[in-house]
Amino acid sequence: MEWTRGPVLGRGSTATVSAATSAHGDLFAVKSVNFQHASSLQKEQHFLSILNSPYVVSYKGCDTTTENNNIIYNMFMDYMSGGSLIDLIKTRNGLNELEIARYTRQILQGLEYIHSNGIVHCDIKGRNILINESGAKIGDFGCAKWADQAAPICGTPMFMAPEVARGEEQGFPADVWAVGCTVIEMATGDSPWPNVDDPVAILYRIAFSSKVPGIPDGFSDQAMDFVSKCLIRDPRRRWTAIELLEHPFIRQFDDALNQIVCEKIRTESGSPTSVLDQDVWDSMKETSSVGIDFDQYSLRQIIKQLACKSEMPNWKCEKGETDWITVRTNRDVDGRANSGAVTGGGR
Repeated sequence: MEWTRGPVLGRGSTATVSAATSAHGDLFAVKSVNFQHASSLQKEQHFLSILNSPYVVSYKGCDTTTENNNIIYNMFMDYMSGGSLIDLIKTRNGLNELEIARYTRQILQGLEYIHSNGIVHCDIKGRNILINESGAKIGDFGCAKWADQAAPICGTPMFMAPEVARGEEQGFPADVWAVGCTVIEMATGDSPWPNVDDPVAILYRIAFSSKVPGIPDGFSDQAMDFVSKCLIRDPRRRWTAIELLEHPFIRQFDDALNQIVCEKIRTESGSPTSVLDQDVWDSMKETSSVGIDFDQYSLRQIIKQLACKSEMPNWKCEKGETDWITVRTNRDVDGRANSGAVTGGGR
C-alpha cells in the first residue's frame, strides 16, 4: 500500500505516532519503530488484529519501509483526532462527573470485550485511552497478554493493583483496579498517587500497605462508591467490568441521554397524548437520521451535532516539520524486497 506520512502526533520511548493518508485519501494513524526494537509493537499488532470493537482502536494493517537507511516497522490504526484522554484532562484540568461517567462507561465496554476474548490489557491509564468524535477507545496493547499466559509483570507502577505490585498475578481484576485509578486521574488531572514520585516507594505502598488511592473531594456518593468497588485490594472481591457497567454511577449517563432524547422529542413534536401519535414516530425518525450515537456522545457534543455539521480536525505540524513524506513500501512483513522509495513531497 502506498501511503503518505504526515505530522507527528506523539512520541514514546521507542515508537512515534504520525498522521497518515492512503493513496485514496483515507486518514489513519501510523505507529512506527525501528525494526530492531519492534517486538512490543508486533505484539500490539497481533492483539489488535484479532479485536473488533467500537471501544478498541481499530487495526488497519502493517508494513515495513526503509527510511534514512533504517528498516522501519509500521502499524496502521484509527486516527483519533482528540489525542489521548490525558491530553483532554490536562486542557480541562479535570472533567465533570457526567463526562467521567461517559468515558468510564466506554472504557468498561472496551474492557468487557477484551476480557471476553481472554486478553488482559495490563496498562489501562489515561494516556492509553484515545479520544475521537465518538468518545473513548482503548489503545496501546504493548503490555497485553493472554489471561492464562505466564508473562513478566508489565505496566505503569502508579496504576498497578496490589497483587501485581507483589508479583503474584496480573489478570482481569488488575485492569479494573487501573480503571479506578483512571477515574481519579480524570477527576483531578493528577496521578492516583500524588506527591509520590519514586516508583519503588509507590509499588511498596501499593503492595504491602492497606492504603488505596485517595478518592477526590467533591465526588458524589455514587462516584465514590464506584471507585471503591474498583479499588478493593482483594482481587477476588473486586468488581468485574460487567458488574461495574450496571453501577448507578455508570447508569446515570444512560438516564441523562434518555432525558435529552425525550426532551428533543417533546420540543419538536409538542406534547402528544398518545404513543400512537404520528408526530412522535416522525420525530424519532428525524432524530436517528442526524447520525448521532446517543450512547457514545456527551451532552455538549449532542447539542453541537444537532446544531451543525462537525468539521475535520485542523492538523498542526510540530515545530520544524513542514513537509509530508511520501512512503512506498520497500519490504513486506516477511522481509521480501519490493520496489519503491521514500520521497519528500509538498503538502
